[in-house]
Amino acid sequence: MNAMHEIDYRIHGDDLQFVEIELDPQEAVVAEAGGMMFMDENIEMETIFGDGSAQNKGFLGALLGAGKRLLTGESLFMTVFQNRGPNKRRVAFGAPYPGKIIAVKLSELGGELLTQKDSFLCAAKGVSIGIAFQRRIGAGLFGGEGFILQRLQGDGLAFVHAGGTLYERTLAPGEVLRVDTGCVVAFQPTVNFDIQYVGSIKTAFFGGEGLFFATLRGPGKIWLQSLPLSRLADRIVAAAAKTGKGGREEGSVLGGFGRMMDGDNR
Repeated sequence: MNAMHEIDYRIHGDDLQFVEIELDPQEAVVAEAGGMMFMDENIEMETIFGDGSAQNKGFLGALLGAGKRLLTGESLFMTVFQNRGPNKRRVAFGAPYPGKIIAVKLSELGGELLTQKDSFLCAAKGVSIGIAFQRRIGAGLFGGEGFILQRLQGDGLAFVHAGGTLYERTLAPGEVLRVDTGCVVAFQPTVNFDIQYVGSIKTAFFGGEGLFFATLRGPGKIWLQSLPLSRLADRIVAAAAKTGKGGREEGSVLGGFGRMMDGDNR
């Protein structure tokens, strides 16, 4: 088992959050490329294959770890931020869109957590960030979010982002919750994850909820989000399309009246 770096942190903000991590000398945190917000002097950045947890296995082990990340559609590389100075230093990472940042202590969850591949933000160096294939291929083909999850392993801190409002729940043994596939953020590996057909073409096409939903069966803890990135993107594209058709806002008569009051005569 790799030695985990014991990091301190503070989460700032309400809906557009960022996490500020305090690093002792030689401590480090690993993150996806492009997530850094700011960093103090003496913090050095290093681009590595994979997540750095397999470096003791040599170049081949690191390359295999990076190859697994490539299967998820992520970059072959990650970035390590290490405090090379003699004093405490800080580095911060921002959420990619409105929502909540979750700090998860993996040692309190049995040392493993499964997350949607777009949810991971950063983690203490030493946490392994790999992939996990869902057992049922139907989950990948029809779930809408892909059949590959990220597997976080270790006993250190990991930070995961949930869009919109965060909902945490602990499922009892055998307890089942049916969820929109995009709203699943993370869950313990003891939770059984499956995809089920909604049971009605009419409901799927006219109810607006899609053909499939996820079923989560306990025991274990789950984290859900009210605003998946895919849903947010769909709303933005739909709004842009409506605005592009004569400048109408949501098809409302009041939209045109508002632009007249503002002097917008397009």
